[in-house]
Amino acid sequence: MKKIFFKTVAQLNKLVLPRISKRNLNKLSKFEKAVVAFRYWVTVNSLD
Repeated sequence: MKKIFFKTVAQLNKLVLPRISKRNLNKLSKFEKAVVAFRYWVTVNSLD
């Protein structure tokens, strides 16, 4: 159940949240850093 939830959230992340991978991570705002952290957390949990 947990894995299915995180897989659906990961799909929503692809559609809704901006892609920040091409930018310099040192120059991001706090909000953008939070988005990157959230996407990372969801990705790690969906792969378990």
